[in-house]
Amino acid sequence: MADRRLTVAGAAAAPRTLPSRYLTPDDLVEMFDLPSVETVYQWRRKRTGPRGFRVGRHLRFDPEDVRAWVDAQRGGVAA
Repeated sequence: MADRRLTVAGAAAAPRTLPSRYLTPDDLVEMFDLPSVETVYQWRRKRTGPRGFRVGRHLRFDPEDVRAWVDAQRGGVAA
């Protein structure tokens, strides 16, 4: 049981890598365990979420922009 706790604690401390492809709103829902894709669209309307862009009618997110947004969110909480 203690070994499992160490493994989980070690996994939580390790940085997660983002995919090299552009992310979809569904990817963000899965990554951040959001209630629905509508949350992502609300972030976009309120300009509070990661920077996104349109490819035709499809919304996409650059993984580097998502990482920068997460870092900014974590920095704001710690400050």
